[in-house]
Amino acid sequence: MQQKTKNRPPAFFPAMNSTSSKAPGSAAPKSPKPGELDNQARLLLLVNGLFIAAGALSGTFVNVYLWKVKSQFAPIAWFTFATHLAGALTFWLAGAYVKQFNKMNILRAGMAGSALFYLLVLLAGPQAVSYAVWLGLVQGMAVGFFWLAFNVVYFEITGPDNRDRFNGWAGLLASVGGMLAPWMSGWLISRLPGNNGYRLIFALSLALFVVGGIISFFLKKRQSEGTYSWGFSFRCLREEPKWRLAAAALAAQGMREGVFGFIIGLFVYIATKSEMTLGNFWLITSAVGLLSYYAAAKWYAPRYRKWGMLTGAVMMSGILLLFFWQVSYTTLLAFGIVVSLAYPLFSMPMISTVFDLIGTNEQSAKNRVEYVVLREFALDVGRLVGISLFLLVTAISVSASTLNWLVFAIGTGPVLAWLCMKSLFPGPGTDDAKQSRT
Repeated sequence: MQQKTKNRPPAFFPAMNSTSSKAPGSAAPKSPKPGELDNQARLLLLVNGLFIAAGALSGTFVNVYLWKVKSQFAPIAWFTFATHLAGALTFWLAGAYVKQFNKMNILRAGMAGSALFYLLVLLAGPQAVSYAVWLGLVQGMAVGFFWLAFNVVYFEITGPDNRDRFNGWAGLLASVGGMLAPWMSGWLISRLPGNNGYRLIFALSLALFVVGGIISFFLKKRQSEGTYSWGFSFRCLREEPKWRLAAAALAAQGMREGVFGFIIGLFVYIATKSEMTLGNFWLITSAVGLLSYYAAAKWYAPRYRKWGMLTGAVMMSGILLLFFWQVSYTTLLAFGIVVSLAYPLFSMPMISTVFDLIGTNEQSAKNRVEYVVLREFALDVGRLVGISLFLLVTAISVSASTLNWLVFAIGTGPVLAWLCMKSLFPGPGTDDAKQSRT
């Protein structure tokens, strides 16, 4: 990663790292070195880590909880579909408030909404499966609020010289949460009688969201500017070729995420009938992901993005061929380990390059809220397409062969994403920071 002063982001990057002016003669606030993260970035990483840990504690087991009540894919798929539909609409509708008012209130609304979701699950108990779509809508609104505000603030406090570093640490914290939280959940569920373990982990998730909401008050209120453009996303896709490519890549990524976000955990539970084994699965795969993200955070630079992303995409897609041989805990674990190794190679170039596009010039930086909405729209369109395809195919057949081909077809999304993104990466022998802004 380049660390030279000349490669610092230009003035149109609203890094928001400055503090209020001091009295004459007082010491000036210490600025972070190029490529390093300031205190606000670290605090945002903490809030992000709590949000992800709370979701990891219960997220996978919500699907298992619904499966145990009614052993069908459809309710869980509809729950996931409703979540992403509500998330996309929330991004679009809440964008106006984020741009013109206090975006931190939207971030806190996301934490509060997530706490409400788990409160409703606790109150509904086994009847939650009957309200799966409605619960999905509540969760989707909460997730939409949080990630809209988070992504805008993330853009404001990072630039091309430290964006890969932030993404690496965010992935590292997510891996820690994804490693410990599900394992703890599986252990508690397996040790407590009946559904007591489920009720306990849902209550713990609720508490973590509350704590994250409290910590978010230490994030500075960020300046709002301009008027929200409701039709910006459509105009951008019509007028900006680079964003058409980026949106197509995001949709391909989302197609995989929408289905794999719930089906892999279900496959592990169906194969083993053990919540503890499912917790161990996430413990092992997230530990591998932690090491992979640590290495990526330390050594991944913009010049590696193009071929690094391709390597990750091929690994993530190719390992799916293993399921044509056998779907068992062993093959699922092998899949999880390979994906954990490959995912940082794939995701970090996607995230960093798309946000570098947002900061291409002063005008695009001013429209950062609309660009973040466009980014999430593209992801959610892909997620909804993937889940719709899953619902359609499984309504016809749920045979092992059908599921294998369906999962393989959807799982090639990362390769499609790379084909769309490859022309947006810096070329060999060019200045990384300069290329990331062009």
